[in-house]
Amino acid sequence: MFWLLTLGWLLAATPVPAAPQPAATVPARHLPPDQNSPIALRKPAPARLREFREQREFQYVTVKSEQSAWDLLMMRFWRWLGDLLETRSGKIVWEYGIYAALIAVLIFVVLKLMQVDITRAFGRGARRAPLSYDVDAEDIHALDFGALLREAETTGNYRLAVRLGYLEVLKQLTDQGLIRWQPDKTNHDYLYELPPGPLPPAFRELTRQFDFVWYGEHDDLTPTHYAQARATREAFQQLLAAPRRAA
Repeated sequence: MFWLLTLGWLLAATPVPAAPQPAATVPARHLPPDQNSPIALRKPAPARLREFREQREFQYVTVKSEQSAWDLLMMRFWRWLGDLLETRSGKIVWEYGIYAALIAVLIFVVLKLMQVDITRAFGRGARRAPLSYDVDAEDIHALDFGALLREAETTGNYRLAVRLGYLEVLKQLTDQGLIRWQPDKTNHDYLYELPPGPLPPAFRELTRQFDFVWYGEHDDLTPTHYAQARATREAFQQLLAAPRRAA
């Protein structure tokens, strides 16, 4: 009971804070209207402008690019190509174009490995040499290779001499029954007809030299170059005439 009386006495002795009074209302102030005249836009005098233009501080120079005209042109080209490849049709052309290019390169490599004359496919053939017979209808069994070779070598027509020597080798292969000569066959057809042994590699080198000289239209063969081609042909003929071949 004593504790309750003490608590009531403390609560009664504690002062109660007064309620806050509302702040006084400040009356609004109205600014007086602007009595000044409107601002007039002033323009500098033309003479003053010319004076400023003549000053170095106001003369701005256009900085040129350090890249050359070619670099700028290539930059525009690659930007145009990149934008083109971003389109749907450009992506299709790019995808299939790569495949087409790879196929073309593969075909070219295969034809070169087979030593096929690619120039004929584009309408480029060997130039006509001054021959005493028709090349397209020539019959290797009706030609006097000894006399024709001597004439070509004497006149310095080494390109023709290389061809005549190659035809003489074909005649010798035909006479020995190693190939079946026909005018419409290619030189590589004869290569595949040869039996296994030392003849195919030697004939391949001989054919390579002949194709390079005849279909490459090398009319400017030097005597040294012709001597090398003649040595290759004579080495093949000696291999062909070896006793084991005659047996």
